Amino acid sequence: MASSARLSPVEDTARIAELEERVRRLEKINAALIDRVERASDMQGGAFSMFETAISLEALVRERTAELEEALARLEAANTDLALAHSGADAARARLRDAIESLSDGFALFDADDRLIMHNRAYSGFWPVLDTESSAQRPTFTEIATRIAESGQTVGSLISPERWLADRLALHRNAANAHVQALSDGRWVQINELRTSEGGTVGIYTDITEVKAEDARQRARELAEKSTVLQSTLDTIRLAVAVFDAGRRLIAWNGHLLSIVGLGEDGLSRLATHEGLVTACQEVNGPQGDGRPLDWLPDGAPETVALRRQASGRVVEVRRAPMPGGGMVMTFEDVTDRLQVAETLERKVAERTVELESEVAERRAVEAELLSAKTAAEVANRSKTSFLAAASHDLLQPLNAARLFVSALAERRLALPTRALVRQTAVALDSVEDLLEALFEISRLDAGAINPEITAIDLDRILAALRIEFAPLARAKGLALHLPDSGRWVSSDIRLLRRILQNFVSNAVRYTDSGEIELSVTGTAERVRIAVRDTGPGIAERDRTAIFEEFRRLDATQRTAGKGLGLSIVQRASAMLDHPITLHSVPGVGSEFAIDLPAAAAVSRTALRRGAGIETATAESGHILVIDNDPAILEGMRVLIENWGYAINVALDPSDPGVEPAIERGVDLVIADFHLDNGQLGDQAIAAIRARLGRQVPAMVITADRSDEIKARLAAAKLPALTKPIKPAQLRAMLRMLLAQPEADTPDPV
Repeated sequence: MASSARLSPVEDTARIAELEERVRRLEKINAALIDRVERASDMQGGAFSMFETAISLEALVRERTAELEEALARLEAANTDLALAHSGADAARARLRDAIESLSDGFALFDADDRLIMHNRAYSGFWPVLDTESSAQRPTFTEIATRIAESGQTVGSLISPERWLADRLALHRNAANAHVQALSDGRWVQINELRTSEGGTVGIYTDITEVKAEDARQRARELAEKSTVLQSTLDTIRLAVAVFDAGRRLIAWNGHLLSIVGLGEDGLSRLATHEGLVTACQEVNGPQGDGRPLDWLPDGAPETVALRRQASGRVVEVRRAPMPGGGMVMTFEDVTDRLQVAETLERKVAERTVELESEVAERRAVEAELLSAKTAAEVANRSKTSFLAAASHDLLQPLNAARLFVSALAERRLALPTRALVRQTAVALDSVEDLLEALFEISRLDAGAINPEITAIDLDRILAALRIEFAPLARAKGLALHLPDSGRWVSSDIRLLRRILQNFVSNAVRYTDSGEIELSVTGTAERVRIAVRDTGPGIAERDRTAIFEEFRRLDATQRTAGKGLGLSIVQRASAMLDHPITLHSVPGVGSEFAIDLPAAAAVSRTALRRGAGIETATAESGHILVIDNDPAILEGMRVLIENWGYAINVALDPSDPGVEPAIERGVDLVIADFHLDNGQLGDQAIAAIRARLGRQVPAMVITADRSDEIKARLAAAKLPALTKPIKPAQLRAMLRMLLAQPEADTPDPV
């Protein structure tokens, strides 16, 4: 009987084979029966026996014939079903091919033997080397990849065909993730490959040339901004600097490089590569000499310092240091005069030693002089390694002076056009200050120059400072700012944690046009979660990684002031502290940035809470002494502080004549720059003034040096500090706080 359900093509074929076998066996039985009847007739010859045999044979033949007819009918039905199945399969294949051909992306299907069994014209368009004949022959993927490598249709195959082929075959075998190939005709293709259930591979090839072009344009803009900042920094350095990338190409330099090599302004093209720099130096200044101080340093090599004597007789100190991820930094300094002084000193010492060899006492004096000179030379040499601190100080000194003058000018009665210009100047200075501060902080985080000091922190202490800082900004934009006290203590570094939360709240205020900003503190006895939620524009899923990169800002926020560095600092600081950062955002609704950190037990505090007196101090009176080695800074401080109603005296150092009137009038507060002339430091100057006054007058330090050593030194001396460039609001708040404290109480250093 025919089956009621339609069978698959494979089952149809098996069923037909079974029926054909049964027919063959029936025919064989019929032949055997007829042969038996014939033999029986010959042997017995009886008529009755023949009749009986014929009757039996007729019944048997009739039965077998019916079975044969039934089998043939089933065979015919199976053939009909099989024809219909083949027709349906052909139609389905035609529809599938039409659908595949309609795709704008390339499509290729490989069977379990890795042979190409189906593809569309878009796929052939990516690989013109594949002709129709080779496709009809069902080439393997290895054969296709080999043709592509040999024809150089990808950039990788042009550079190294064997390596490209090996990498491409490995990616095809894995068939797990998407990857991108650069074609030699300038196009970019993204390849997604997946395994089929039968062990084959299906590949989708998407042309992403326009996406890559836009990404390249964006990165070019970012690189231009970074290059401008880097070049401005390099131009302030007195050393000649050359920075090479991993491909040994010159990517950054300053104006001193050409002069120290001995080339004119048109010679920069000769220094485009490290090899070109070495060649130019040897042609102009002679061979490298012992130690080969210009050679390339391999990754992981230590920093090297060597002296190179040029053909002109000048001596140049060459420093080389490899960069993380490849590349090298080289600095050049002409030390001829310094060496001549040292050589002259050594020669005089030698002559003096020979003359006074018999006099032990005088020889010891000479040895002491030599030791002193050697120590001074070592100190001078070590001072060069503090490049970042010196650069930051030199950059921030004039900026700090400009900030003070602009702030003092803003507090005077001015015409409206003039006041607008002053306000615009202040905004520009704010932008420069924020950018420099962020760049210095990122460089110190990346260099590992910041060592977290994990302590128990009263979280409400940070929240109080944030309220004071951001409440006026929120009110000015009409935003509701909620920063309630939490009563929680956490374990972290107070400076880095405050910086993270400050960035969260600052971004929320900056990018929220209406609504509210709310900080919430939740958690358990072991963990604390601090979240800042806003009602701003929100962040799309595709942008939630990019916003943590340097100088990356979304299109929706381009009109708002900012440089795109805050979240980059947050990411680095949270990684250093091992405090996970999470982001939840709904475009058009708002965003929530959160940080998770360990809880801590509360600690009793006897010192006054930072910020006490800022809100309550209203009368601004007192006599302030400011010590700084920059006259412009002193003039700016004098104008600004006098505008606030304080009496002020200024001095270049503790021995300056300007100190004496201040001592006679009675000093209420001392403000000192940390780096003064002749190697004197701010804490030493404060100690000298206190000694002359005979009392512990309140004092504070202003510095551009953000190193941990300086912070530890000032903390040990219980001297609060502000870092340059100074924001007038911070300075005014610190003055109020210090002048409101009894002399026996010293607030924590900032």
